[in-house]
Parts: sequence; structure tokens; C-alpha cells
Amino acid sequence: MPQGDTGGQAQDVLDVRDLHTVFRTRSGEVHAVNSVSFNVRRGELLGVVGESGSGKSVTMMSLIGLLPSPPAEVRSGEVLLDGEDLLKASPKRLREVRGGEVGFIFQDPMTSLNPVFNVGFQIMEPIRRHMGLNKRQARDRAVELLDLVGIPGAAGRLGDYPHQFSGGMRQRVMIAIALACDPKLLIADEPTTALDVTIQAQILEIIEDLRQKLGMAIVWITHDLGVVAGIADRVLVMYGGQVVEQAPVHPLFNDPRHPYTRALLKTVPSVSGERAAKLQVIAGQPPILGAAPSACPFRDRCPLVFDRCHQQNPPRELVAPGHDAACFHPSARTEREMAEASA
Repeated sequence: MPQGDTGGQAQDVLDVRDLHTVFRTRSGEVHAVNSVSFNVRRGELLGVVGESGSGKSVTMMSLIGLLPSPPAEVRSGEVLLDGEDLLKASPKRLREVRGGEVGFIFQDPMTSLNPVFNVGFQIMEPIRRHMGLNKRQARDRAVELLDLVGIPGAAGRLGDYPHQFSGGMRQRVMIAIALACDPKLLIADEPTTALDVTIQAQILEIIEDLRQKLGMAIVWITHDLGVVAGIADRVLVMYGGQVVEQAPVHPLFNDPRHPYTRALLKTVPSVSGERAAKLQVIAGQPPILGAAPSACPFRDRCPLVFDRCHQQNPPRELVAPGHDAACFHPSARTEREMAEASA
């Protein structure tokens, strides 16, 4: 299974191999994550895109045991953080990893922050737990973090509660908490959703600045392809609980190989062209994941579908250096097939 352009496994902070996650419900099993494999290198920003329900957030929460069990079950796979398989780690070890070695920025800061504790306590708690600092040292670190994420008068805001901050400021607090212990890996789950464009731009600038300063690896989950184009080094496209395409950001936008990726890119509004042109949509609905896929999950919505798509689930194969796609159609032919055809 292609893992992307790793440039040597020694550089990988995270290496996920053949991950499967299932939810057990009253109406049966839901196969939310199916054979997902990817890697993230030090200092790299990996964008993860796809429609709602494609498995983006569930995949990332599976990595560090954030899903409730039951009903969720990580059924198989490996999640290697600097070579250590987190799926085999003890609950105590996972608590050390969460917030310590891996920071997580959740989608909605208002529901992720505890309304009955001031923000200073919520920032200092992981610092004291993971870094062993005393109360004064943890407070100094909390002030430093709030300064870092651009909150003015940081020392005076430690005693304030989440409802006393605007949406953009609450998101900055969430970023401060995620960065509190200088994690190796930061997972940002749609951190700019529902924010106005000015605040969104400020948060993107903060994240990019911190990546340059700290050299951390970042996984950025989003619906916004424009954001991905501006900040990502490499992109995973997910559909139906699996990765359907993976490539460096510029090849993916300039030469998408999977029909779903092409359809996604066509839905992005354009500032040029005829004003009367209609916004393109992807017809149909995402698949119901009641079983592990035995055929292409995009087949019912794909304009290029043919018989083989209904009979087999295409594997991810190289179509260009560092670029792989899961599609049988000749427009996504592999390097091997193209070489055979020209021989």
C-alpha cells in the first residue's frame, strides 16, 4: 500500500498502516474507517479533505483512543508514533501521549472548553500533568502560550472563563492548550470552521508560524480546499471511510487522478468566468458503510464507472512520483501500467 513520499522512514513522526475502525449500533455495524494508511513527516503539514462522513475525524480520533468504546472499536492496524504502536499502548501510556506528545484541536471550542473552569486552569492542567512544572512555572508557561497565539493582555485573561472570549479567541485558547507541552504532532480538526475570514486568516498565520518555529508535524482536517492549497505540503482525499487519493499539494490540484477528487475541485466557487454559471455539485449521496467495501465506494456517483468498479474495491497504486490513487479507470493508470502499455 503506498504511504506517500516518505523520504525515509526515520523522518516519520506518524505512520498509520491498514487502520480499520467499526461502530457497533443497534442496526448493525458501521465500518467508518477502512484500510487507511498514511504517514506524516517532521515539519510537514498534511491536509485531509473529503465530505462530511468520509471518515476524516474518526480516523484521527482512532489514532490516540479518543473514540468511546463501546460503540467504537479499532479492529486492526498499526499507529506508529516515532516507531511506537499506540494501538498496543496501555491506557496510562495513551494519557501520556494525549496532550503531551500529540496535541488535538477540536472543531468547536465552545463545547471543547469546560465552561466552569477559567482558561488559565485549562491551559495549566496539561502543563503540570505532562511537564511536571509547579504552579508558578505552569502559570508563566500559560501566559507565554497566550502571547504566542496572539491574545492581548495574556496575564490578565488567565482568570477569564470561555464565555468571556469571542469565537476566534476561544479557538486561540484551544490552540494554546494543544501546544502547551510542545507536541511532536498536532492534529487540527477543522479549527477554522464557523470563523469569519479575518479571524480564519489570523489562525492560519499563527499555525504556520508555530510550525516554522517548533518544527512539529501537523495534520489539518478541513472541508476548505482553498485553505489546503495555501498551507499543506501533501493532501489525503478521503471518501467512504478510505483514502482514495494522496499526493503533494500542487500535483493534486493541477492533475487530480481520482474522479472524486476532480468532482471536489469542481465544487469550489470561482471568481472568474460567467456570473450566471451555476455552482457545480456532486450528484447522489455518500455510501452507507454497513460493511467493509467490496466495490468502489464512489461507483454510484462516478461519471466514469464501468463493470469492474461494481466488482472490486480498487487499491491505491502509484500514478506519478509520490502520487497514488484508488481507481480502475485509465485516466488514473499506474506507472507500471503506463510503462507496460508503452513497451
